[in-house]
Amino acid sequence: MKAVTESITKNRQPPATLRAMIERAYGAAQVPGGDDFAEEITHGWFNVAYRIRLRDGQQAVLKIAPPADVTVLTREQDMMRTELAAMELVADRTRVPIPRIDHADLSRELVDADYFFMEYVDADNFGIAAAEGRLPNEVVVAAGRQLGALNRELNAIVGPHFGPLRGPGSASWRVAFSRMIEDTLTDGARVQVDIGWSHDEIRAVLAEHAGALDEVTEPRFVELDLWTKNSMIKDGRIVAILDHERAVYGDPLMEAGFTGIDLPVFGDPTDFMTGYGIGELSASERVRRRLYSLYLAVIMVVETKYRGHQDPATYDFAREQLDLLMAQFGRGPVAR
Repeated sequence: MKAVTESITKNRQPPATLRAMIERAYGAAQVPGGDDFAEEITHGWFNVAYRIRLRDGQQAVLKIAPPADVTVLTREQDMMRTELAAMELVADRTRVPIPRIDHADLSRELVDADYFFMEYVDADNFGIAAAEGRLPNEVVVAAGRQLGALNRELNAIVGPHFGPLRGPGSASWRVAFSRMIEDTLTDGARVQVDIGWSHDEIRAVLAEHAGALDEVTEPRFVELDLWTKNSMIKDGRIVAILDHERAVYGDPLMEAGFTGIDLPVFGDPTDFMTGYGIGELSASERVRRRLYSLYLAVIMVVETKYRGHQDPATYDFAREQLDLLMAQFGRGPVAR
């Protein structure tokens, strides 16, 4: 039996509720019998997702947002609606493969959250298959490059403002990104997370280097969460990109595929960058990329409290990454 990724944001539902959701999406004729028609997809950290078998044998994926009474980060509020908006954009304006949305229900009548059904993609999870050694090295390299090329196509979408896809927006990337960091620090303070650094130290690093953000003058669609584990591979090719819920309009250098430049634990970004068509970063690009990694590290520390993790391993890992980033900005180790 597969281990389940535990988080208090997982809005698991009983079979009777799942059947009612299926009926609303596909009609009464597709409601399955028995209780073994739903299998939880376990590697996600936020939404609960089920692989659903319909009465006629077809399969679909159901994603359910967190319960209404569970507090989430500021950037995660109504995040499923952001995902639906992002998927519509990607489908309309790119050739990047994503699952088809079959039905979305934002009424919160059957459950206390948004949910949607989408096409089931019969393929392997690229990141998991690669980590388990089930793919030849040449396939891993080629797929990594394809992921970079697909990400570049996503970034070709130009938005109306900087910041959250559905607003509120900013005319300046510096303002939008600064707000993103400030929101996360506020989220951390709200639940009294010790990030290992004073919030003023984080703000000081941002203020010192914020001038580099002013070079970003065109808001581009940024996935933010396009890791290898959010892509599906079949016959050596990426056939679907998943999880578009964190998308913003901003700087493409913020994409997850570049994170290994600053934080090696996230993997060598060479294949991704080759496929993307970018080589060495300029000095100011390196500063921006490092600021984005800093933001990610702060999020990783803060969100452990919001997920209700009992095992300290994730928190300790996130603290280590934040310390590494602060050292790259010339800040010494924190007194413990």
